[in-house]
Amino acid sequence: MIKKIVLSVAAVFVAWSALDFVLHNIILGSMYQATPNLWRPMEEMKMGLMYVVILISAFVFVFIYARFFAVKGVKTGLLYGLLFGIGTGASMGYGSFSVMPLPCLMAHAWFLGSLVEATVAGLLVGLIIKS
Repeated sequence: MIKKIVLSVAAVFVAWSALDFVLHNIILGSMYQATPNLWRPMEEMKMGLMYVVILISAFVFVFIYARFFAVKGVKTGLLYGLLFGIGTGASMGYGSFSVMPLPCLMAHAWFLGSLVEATVAGLLVGLIIKS
């Protein structure tokens, strides 16, 4: 089981890192450039810390699934990812929008991006860790 957990954490980490790149650099890049007063300059970004945060989050996501779900598989993983994504997406997108002067489109993208990332992560853990 430990081998499957480690493999799942690695898979989720890679997926989330890749999807974050697509969302934040390709899809939302111009929007970030249009709102420079909200962000650190690129040279001040803490990317090493960001990857540590992604790794910790991936571990917690996988651990919750592995430890607390009796029935494991693709269907369970997808449902877990979808529900996790709704929760984190609402917080990330609309929670941030409620306290920051973000463009509404950015809030929607953060919500949908979180939803997609968590659903993909649920699919990955469901494929790797099965009952």
